[in-house]
Amino acid sequence: MQDSWSLLLQKLGIAKTFYDAAQNQKQYNVDDEVLLKMVNYLGYPLKDIADSAELLEKIENRRWQYALEPIYVVRQNDKSFDAVLKEDDISSFELTVTDFQGNALEVDYTVCEAETKKRGSVMYKKLQIKITTDMLPQYYNLEICCGKKTSCSVLAVTPDKCYIPEVLQHQKLWGFAVQLYSLTSRRNWGVGDFTDLKNFVCFCRSQGADVIGLNPLNVLVHDRPENASPYSSVSRLFLNPIYIDVEKVVGFKAEYIKGKESEIVHLRQTKNIDYTGVYNLKISVLRQIYEEFKKDTKSKDYKEYENYCKKQGNDLDNLAAYQAIHAYYYAESKGGLNSWPKEMQNPNSAAVTAFKKSHQSEIAFFKFLQYVADKQLQEVYAEVAKCGLKIGLYRDLPVGLSKDSAELWSGCDLFIKDCGAGAPPDVFFPTGQKWGLGAFNPYTLKANAYRPFIKVLRAAMEGAGTLRIDHVMSLMRLYIIPDKEENGTYVYYNFDDMLGIVALESYLNKCMVVGESIGNVPDGFIEKLHARGIYSLSVLWAERWNGFGDFRMPYDFATETFSSVGTHDMAPLRMRWFGYDIETMYNLKMLDEAERQDQYKGREDERRRLLNALDYSGVWPEDKQRQGDCIYGEGYPNGLTEAVETYVSTSASNVYLAQLEDIFGVEVLQNLPGTDVDKHPNWRRKLPVCLEDIATNAEFMRARQAIKR
Repeated sequence: MQDSWSLLLQKLGIAKTFYDAAQNQKQYNVDDEVLLKMVNYLGYPLKDIADSAELLEKIENRRWQYALEPIYVVRQNDKSFDAVLKEDDISSFELTVTDFQGNALEVDYTVCEAETKKRGSVMYKKLQIKITTDMLPQYYNLEICCGKKTSCSVLAVTPDKCYIPEVLQHQKLWGFAVQLYSLTSRRNWGVGDFTDLKNFVCFCRSQGADVIGLNPLNVLVHDRPENASPYSSVSRLFLNPIYIDVEKVVGFKAEYIKGKESEIVHLRQTKNIDYTGVYNLKISVLRQIYEEFKKDTKSKDYKEYENYCKKQGNDLDNLAAYQAIHAYYYAESKGGLNSWPKEMQNPNSAAVTAFKKSHQSEIAFFKFLQYVADKQLQEVYAEVAKCGLKIGLYRDLPVGLSKDSAELWSGCDLFIKDCGAGAPPDVFFPTGQKWGLGAFNPYTLKANAYRPFIKVLRAAMEGAGTLRIDHVMSLMRLYIIPDKEENGTYVYYNFDDMLGIVALESYLNKCMVVGESIGNVPDGFIEKLHARGIYSLSVLWAERWNGFGDFRMPYDFATETFSSVGTHDMAPLRMRWFGYDIETMYNLKMLDEAERQDQYKGREDERRRLLNALDYSGVWPEDKQRQGDCIYGEGYPNGLTEAVETYVSTSASNVYLAQLEDIFGVEVLQNLPGTDVDKHPNWRRKLPVCLEDIATNAEFMRARQAIKR
């Protein structure tokens, strides 16, 4: 029984044991109860472990029940796939390949018989077919015809590597990692917007920077503006309306904000972002604009709006309908998707159809928000091209999305049921992370020819020079936690297929790919990414020998990386030096006293090793030689910021991303994983310097000089 159980888990890609990435690398043996739940959550009904052998046999027999898989992801130089046919049909089958425009390709292929199996009285053979004709990387329709029966599949022919700009072959580039919401300016309404981003593009050109790393820009819950995590969107296909510059929208009139000027000034001056105040004010003005906009259906702008809606199709329809339904029921129950009447939880129900008919104007308004947001982002793309930034926008694809979301509502079968993604403990987050994010089911994802994954890749790659894939280990495996449990286990994806799809979309969209690989990284994983042309992230605090030893010298950093001092989930340089993040976690009871002391000892060792590395590398500014060690955190060494910026920016890494929080000496966290807004003001920190003043800020000028030098 146990052998069958283990084989079943292995077949389904559910980890029975795993190691975390914390300092002591603890091994976990997952309870059978949790594992049994995971089998069912993946869509394979199993009441008792004793029935494992029967389910395993069903799964292994399933491949013999259809001729072609839903999709084959193959390499350009090895276009091989399998097909299951009746033995009597093998001599007469026909293979047809067409592109997505319907043009037939003449292809040569070879056939080898691999396996044989009898089902009832019929003998079947599994063939290995290899296309030998050269084919460009692209998606193709694949058909096998046997008599009157035709079987169809998608053939994804992938390049060996992702797209990489030629400039990186001979030039090192640099830029900034920014949270768009955190940009302050003398003109925005209290949150960074698309006009700020457009102006930041011009600022980068003036400074010689070629890349802007952004947080995810995806739409969040309309009725709960304080749910501000950009990594917990309701759709990864569309944009957050809070980034709209309302005053730049066609049809805006000054009278719409008459009497609200002081409110805007207040929102602009708050220490942290008042999401409710900003969002509700913007939406109220945008509604007024829309009411006038929809009156002239023959205008050029309205026709443009209609064309946008038509192009976005069902995905936009689903988002807008979801938002309208959510707003309707939230006004009563203050709850989300699970609090709706059952018939409303099915997007294809008669009740939803009736709702759409009776709420057409509200649904159209939500589409209008997306049209306006997209139009303003397109202007940013145009500014990037005009300014000649060599990479431009470096966009961010979240690993999952809110479980109360349009994506789950309109495609619930695509996601692992009653579970959320997270991460076990690691060096940076010793308590682990329970994100509670919806995650693709690897089996339904493949059954849908990876189209949902392709959609989110394309949405994030549009207009971008680089795509950052958050928690890129999810292409291989993802730590899944049942909703009612505190711990979970890893679920494995078809790594080769996922890598192939990423490489193909990168090639088609001319967008390079960077994988965020901080945390529990499997052995050999980074090497496989690099082999497919996927860059990794290099964070100073992780660039230590054996994870805890001396810092690597700049020339020891990997070339195929985007390097930075830290990330939005890590304490900025000055905060980390003093250990304020440790004290924050202790005060929030995320660490006990023993763990707190261990963290402080580790940080003291880190400070000592960092100073040694900076000394050895000779990166201290000539006019700011440090006066003391301050290794016990009693002070901040003179010239430390510039020395660290120089240290990382001179590394072998092809691209360096500076963080303005490090440069300006910020002492608060943008995000503390494992906490909600009731404990920590995540995603609300504004930059202390206005966009208009950055170029002349003394700290910035010195840091920029260090980077350029």
